[in-house]
Amino acid sequence: MTRPTTWDLGEKKKLLVFRRSFHEHTLRMRVVLSQLPLSVCVCISAILVWLFFPATLENPMFLLFLLSQAFLLAVCVIVPWHRLPFPSFLVIPILDMVSISFGREGGQEALTGLSVLVVLPVIWLCASGLYPRLAIALSFVGPLCIVWAPLFVKGSFTEQDLTKPLLFPILMLGIGVSVSVLTLSMVRQQRALEQKDEELKKALDVSTRQERLLNTVMEALPLGVVAVDGEGHDILMNRRQRQTHSLATPPGNDDPNESELLVFDQDRTTPLPSDRRPVRRAVLGERFTDQLVWLGSGADQRAFTTSARPMVDDAGNFAGSVIVFSDVTDLVNALAAKDDFVANVSHEFRTPLTSILGYVELLLDEPRSLDPSSRRQLDIVRRNAERLLTLVSDLLAVRSGQMVIQPHAVDVAELVRGSVSSAGPRAAKAGIRLSMDVPESLEAHVDSSRIAQVLDNLVSNAIKYSPKGANVEVAAWEDQDFVFCRVSDTGMGMTEEEQSEAFTKFFRAGGVRNSTIPGVGLGLPISKAIVEAHGGTITLESEPGRGTTFLVKMPA
Repeated sequence: MTRPTTWDLGEKKKLLVFRRSFHEHTLRMRVVLSQLPLSVCVCISAILVWLFFPATLENPMFLLFLLSQAFLLAVCVIVPWHRLPFPSFLVIPILDMVSISFGREGGQEALTGLSVLVVLPVIWLCASGLYPRLAIALSFVGPLCIVWAPLFVKGSFTEQDLTKPLLFPILMLGIGVSVSVLTLSMVRQQRALEQKDEELKKALDVSTRQERLLNTVMEALPLGVVAVDGEGHDILMNRRQRQTHSLATPPGNDDPNESELLVFDQDRTTPLPSDRRPVRRAVLGERFTDQLVWLGSGADQRAFTTSARPMVDDAGNFAGSVIVFSDVTDLVNALAAKDDFVANVSHEFRTPLTSILGYVELLLDEPRSLDPSSRRQLDIVRRNAERLLTLVSDLLAVRSGQMVIQPHAVDVAELVRGSVSSAGPRAAKAGIRLSMDVPESLEAHVDSSRIAQVLDNLVSNAIKYSPKGANVEVAAWEDQDFVFCRVSDTGMGMTEEEQSEAFTKFFRAGGVRNSTIPGVGLGLPISKAIVEAHGGTITLESEPGRGTTFLVKMPA
């Protein structure tokens, strides 16, 4: 490739001069460009006179016209106008009018209409936008002086001599007014555009700063964030998400589509179908929270919870979605280790408890060898061992998600009365009023021991978490083939956040954890598992400081 020559560079610079907008040039260049059309016209006029009317070149007035125009062009080029007061360049078009008057007087016999050249300085004056009233006045007075000055110099003229050339200055006045009006309109538009341009620049600066801040926040987040448009194309992805995407990329496939990514279900081996994959669900406009998936394979596999929120445009139409990936591998592994520990400990408890119960039963089967006091003590040992064995079995059942029940015909009203009767002494000792509202009989097909366990848990909790002087009410009834049991108290209550976690294993409310009230947080999860095993539901309503109400609903 050849290097550009000096001539090529010079030509390019000249072309750049003419390609620029007028306001982009320096003040000196703008003055020269404004004078240049008149200078070109004067040169053409001089050539025509030289070719066809050479005698006119000997006229002093015409020569003065040519010399003055050459001088004015040189002044435009030489004078540093940017160092002078800004309107000072307007002296050039005014002097042009004087110069043109010389040319008209000295060359009108050779070239008629030389005075028409005054339209160029008139346009310059009025198009400058400076002193518009004075410019309009000069656009009339200047041409008028050009046509009247020779008459006054001769000293002899009539009224007709003065009125005949008036059309020319009037025409120049009309041109000046038109140019002034257009110029003022353009100046207003230019100012409006400049103002809008400033506003756009400020908005762009604000947008740039916000984008920079957003990018910084996104890159600093410990979460993977990806935004997709309505067609599923990625429009934003932070550093952590790029790492997550790389983890799910199959070996040998640098640009996989969504269905090819290594995304597995909670068992870590079953690939998720396309319609259940987080990004695909988000593209379809779904809103979801904490979907657990496993990404990658082998030893590098990691667990992530994903959440998505759709975006909408001004018309309310789906415009894309934002998906967040949170690495919860350590948490999942910790929960699995905890469940394994509970299961192992529970299994270890079952053997000695079974042995204890066996030997206690053997001792109780020998009535002659036991005095009444020893029998009562052994009954206490057996009852607590059975309770501990039931708790161990429940721990295993909750951990595995399976609760074995043996339904049979039961009078639920009798179960409620038994539960309330057993809890009576404890309520009386705590200073709590315990009442019940049940029918004479309430038949249902349930596991009596399990439902009794649910009632004992709910009533025990109501007493445990109520202050002295509170009320605890237990009610049961049947409605449309369903049996309902309600346990209400006026105790400490729970917040909305605590209510959402109430049936979670090992969860205890903040106020309870800070108190001396015993418990491990298994009563409600076990009760929920028992009720759901019967095909029923258990719900709660609570308000801090106002109490809690549990409602059990089961098929009769």
